[in-house]
Amino acid sequence: MRFALIGLISLSLLSTGCSWLKFPGVHKVDIQQGNIVNQEMIDKLRPGMTQSQVQFVLGTPLVVDTFNSKRWDYFYSRMSSFGVKTEERVTIYFDNEGKLQRMTGDYLPSSAIAEER
Repeated sequence: MRFALIGLISLSLLSTGCSWLKFPGVHKVDIQQGNIVNQEMIDKLRPGMTQSQVQFVLGTPLVVDTFNSKRWDYFYSRMSSFGVKTEERVTIYFDNEGKLQRMTGDYLPSSAIAEER
C-alpha cells in the first residue's frame, strides 16, 4: 500500500512537466514578438525619406546592425495557441545621406507590386 502511494505520487509529480499530457480546459495565449508592420504602413514609405520619417511610420526597428547603420530590420513573429507560427520580415536600406533607398522582405510597396505584373 505504501509503495503504491509513493509510486502514484512520484508518477504524478513527474508527469506534470510532460507536454504529452494534455489537460482539458487549459488556456494557452498567443505569443507575439517584434514590430507589427502591415501593407498600409509600407505604402506610406517613399524613396528619399529620412530615417526619422521612416521611424515615425514603422516605429523603432527591432534590429539596427551595429556594423551597418544603413540597414534596419523589422521582424514580427506570432505563435498561436494552436502551435501555428507565422513570421514576417521587412528590411529597410538607407543611402550614405540617411535617406530611404530600398526595402526588401514580405511586404513591398503596392506600386512596386503593380509594376511587376
